[in-house]
Amino acid sequence: MNHAGEQMALVRAEAARGKARAADANPAASIPAQRQPVAKVIVDVEPAHLDRLWDYSVPAKLADAAQPGVRVRIRFGGQLVDGYLWERAEQTDFAGRLAPLHSVVSPEPVLTPEIGKLARAVADAYAGTVSDVLRLAIPPRHARTEKAAPRPPVSGPLAAYDPQPWKYYTNGPELLAALAAGQSPRAVWAALPGIGPLATALPGGGAIGPDWSRALATAVHATLTSGRSALIVVPDGRDVSRMDAALVDLLGAGRHVALTADLGAGERYSRWLAAKRGEVRCVVGTRAAMFVPLPELGLVALWDDGDSSLADRAAPYPHVREVLTIRAHQSGAAALIGGYTVTAEGAQLVARRWARPVAAPRAVVREHAPMIRTVDPDRDTARDAGAAIARIPALAWRVARDGLQRGPVLVQVPRTGYLPALACVRCRESAHCAHCHGALALAGAADSARCRWCGKIAEHWRCDRCGANRFRARATGAARSAEELGRAFPGVTVRLSRGGAILTEIGPEPALIVATPGAEPVAAGGFAAAVLLDGDLLLGVPTLRAAEQALRRWLAAAALVRPAADGGVVAIAAEPSAAPVQALVRWDPAAFARRELADRAELGYPPAARIAELTAPYSALDEFMTALALPEDAEILGPTPVSNGGDPGEQQHRVLIRCARTGGRKLAEALTATQGVRSARKAPAHVRIRIDPADLA
Repeated sequence: MNHAGEQMALVRAEAARGKARAADANPAASIPAQRQPVAKVIVDVEPAHLDRLWDYSVPAKLADAAQPGVRVRIRFGGQLVDGYLWERAEQTDFAGRLAPLHSVVSPEPVLTPEIGKLARAVADAYAGTVSDVLRLAIPPRHARTEKAAPRPPVSGPLAAYDPQPWKYYTNGPELLAALAAGQSPRAVWAALPGIGPLATALPGGGAIGPDWSRALATAVHATLTSGRSALIVVPDGRDVSRMDAALVDLLGAGRHVALTADLGAGERYSRWLAAKRGEVRCVVGTRAAMFVPLPELGLVALWDDGDSSLADRAAPYPHVREVLTIRAHQSGAAALIGGYTVTAEGAQLVARRWARPVAAPRAVVREHAPMIRTVDPDRDTARDAGAAIARIPALAWRVARDGLQRGPVLVQVPRTGYLPALACVRCRESAHCAHCHGALALAGAADSARCRWCGKIAEHWRCDRCGANRFRARATGAARSAEELGRAFPGVTVRLSRGGAILTEIGPEPALIVATPGAEPVAAGGFAAAVLLDGDLLLGVPTLRAAEQALRRWLAAAALVRPAADGGVVAIAAEPSAAPVQALVRWDPAAFARRELADRAELGYPPAARIAELTAPYSALDEFMTALALPEDAEILGPTPVSNGGDPGEQQHRVLIRCARTGGRKLAEALTATQGVRSARKAPAHVRIRIDPADLA
């Protein structure tokens, strides 16, 4: 690309518009700095063809303030825009007259060299731009917070760390010793079930098993004793709260900050600055925390890397796991990726010997896991009256009934709502809206069927296939399940935990807790039993990761149940021979991950291969694919129409481009180049590019 030509075009464009320069009005502003008079700036603009460093002159009056990493304002294309000063230089390759920096927004250097290098690597890996990545990495400025006094440092040395949480695991104590010695081990960790010391003791005495948050906090403790900093990323605010409590318990208050989306702009920026300035040496947060700058980074840790919330919804759609592995590689930090399950990506890191597996011996797993009982919903007919009322398999009903004699029982239902999917009562065809063809659902017993896309009430609905005008439930939601369980277990408290109304903790009293995946509360003393309903519904989701996600959700729920030795039982209603069900029965997520990785390698799916998903109107896709110069081994799948989700705009289509993992960088470069050509031509329709999307269907 002719960067000098682009710079000249920029100058000419400004001249053609006749925009007055501040430098023209104030001759003193045209005097350049005596030392390093050239500023190389990352301009915060969206077009892909502008994704590079732009040279500006540094006025003498800004020489002291214009330091690498600060926010600046510059004239670009005739407008004042934001940017980041990446570095100062003595010379420029541009032959013309450089436009001067307009102003330095703040003397605070918010873009550190490590994060700048990371942003470039992430943009290259995901066929995006550095500006897109920096919008995710650096929070908006809050001037009052920036000018506030710094946090007082925490005095006193750290106490020696206790390796107890890692003694359950083969090589666990050795991992901590390496972190404390300043080394950088990398591990994929299959965590044991258990709710740990945050739960109250059982009537018989003793807390339940190991706890993942305390184990991670201990790894942070070991890292901090080496004089380095640590970063932990978890899926949601509840996990942040749990980690926050564990870190305060081990490190004391003031040594770390927690970052979540619900913080106000000022408080979030204050905590981000505290980490960047080195006032704290540990950060725990949700997805956005993956880019938090920390001096002398020694450990990056990720809990539950299979959670879909860890894939960013904004361009260039990076996944936390990939960002942290890049960051660990670039900075030389240790990496710890853990969860109750092991993803195919985690298995690949082990297979490539980038990381080592950390897991407990089989005897220790059996000691802490609950008993798993499988239920075939097609064969286990509801012989008991209560089971028939609750519309659950008989064995699952008996497990719930017996568990209520000992404490609370968890019931996991895959879907939220009341009746989230309806079908024709006669031919069983899915019921769709006559207006937009979206799926119909029922929000409550007294409500009318509505479209899940456009919200219209389905008045005078008739089946397109057979003409019937009545519905049947195609899937039962958590609210309907709670209603039916209340009738099946009269006198028992039934509580619902779902998005928007999530229970965090419950007491040890007998109760039925109906929860959607990810909304399960922690029970004091552990759940006496759990029932995992509609397992085949999870296995039948038409996505690449359906089996992996099903096992992940089941393990997360079962981990909250007491060990088998204390009477803990889990009943799962799904095809018993299915591989994820068998992995749950054996509590062997690592073996399942290895099998999943092998299957995907044979079929040519991520992470064994790279897949780019391109989504746009058909005409834009056709234009893009015509201009795209693909690597030799790339394979094109599609185009195919995709759902607009009720959007009345132009029909979207999708193309998948698949190549070997070794060709992923070349594929990303080709996509970036084509996107740049289209943006330079001001193509009207945008083509969305996602690399290895987590929701690939």
